[in-house]
Amino acid sequence: MPGTLYLVSTPIGNLEDLTFRALRVLQEVSVIAAEDTRHTQKLCRHYQIHTRLTSYHDFNKEEKTPVLLEFLQEEQSIALVSDAGTPLISDPGYYLVTRAIARDFPIVPIPGPSSVLAAISVAGLPTDAFTFIGFLPKKPAARTRLLESLREDSKSIILFETPHRIKATLLVIREIFGDRRVAIGRELTKTHEEIIRGTAQDILSSYSSRVFKGEMTLVIQGKEKRTKRIRQEQQPEVSHRPSE
Repeated sequence: MPGTLYLVSTPIGNLEDLTFRALRVLQEVSVIAAEDTRHTQKLCRHYQIHTRLTSYHDFNKEEKTPVLLEFLQEEQSIALVSDAGTPLISDPGYYLVTRAIARDFPIVPIPGPSSVLAAISVAGLPTDAFTFIGFLPKKPAARTRLLESLREDSKSIILFETPHRIKATLLVIREIFGDRRVAIGRELTKTHEEIIRGTAQDILSSYSSRVFKGEMTLVIQGKEKRTKRIRQEQQPEVSHRPSE
């Protein structure tokens, strides 16, 4: 039997959020393929995980994928991890997973921390359905086009943003979505965790002089559904007379 590829979710900040199952898998696999081995090494030291580490990221995926597939073929199991959260969610891994599927290697998800779910759970916005778009395009025109395409979406919208672009993004959100509610989850699960709620204009006004730091997850209110009112035509009044 070939080895198994495990997609292991790791903490997004607080190291105590690693699940028991994830810890066991990281200890038992032959190798951990990490987005940044220096970052993952901190997690390994904390939990005394001595498994071999190897790098796997967007810049070496084409040369590294055949090596990892060969490990699987030789019955060596691999744990794929990103710097934080679930692999493949705005993180490397898709290239490897599709090729592992093509060769019928077993692939097992190890669920756990997610900034997307953490943010929407505390946003105070509808959670029954949402649209996740990851990071916005870097070019302002492309960013605007993407957000405009979501203006009529009734689902909550979740995206990632960096501190140095957050105010520019809030300006675009204000222009496109108007006074809809927004929630920002900053440094989720970390020591300086902060949840900021209000309209884009509220946040821009309240934090105009602030220099933001840390990773951010934004949730934007979807377009409210208007209840269709059925207009009934007024019927002529009918008088009921007793039978003669």
